[in-house]
Amino acid sequence: MLDDTTRRDFLKAAALALAGISGASVLAGTSYAQESEEKKKKDEGDKKEPNYEELLNSKPPEDEETRACPQCGALMYRQGRTWTCENCGYSYVE
Repeated sequence: MLDDTTRRDFLKAAALALAGISGASVLAGTSYAQESEEKKKKDEGDKKEPNYEELLNSKPPEDEETRACPQCGALMYRQGRTWTCENCGYSYVE
């Protein structure tokens, strides 16, 4: 049975399966795009904007091994004289 299946027949069957799956999601009343938009809106509402002025202008104690990144506000760590951001990879030599 698999020997007489051509590429065209296989592609037709795959297209019909995809149409059936997308049709079922439309019939269910929600689509993937709507769910993802709702999730993004919910996530955006939960985020707080960091106070960049406070992060950039604060001087850490000399014994502290971490700082806030001036690019993204994430945690930076020190290796020797080089400070590197964990999040974006920004680095500079002190």
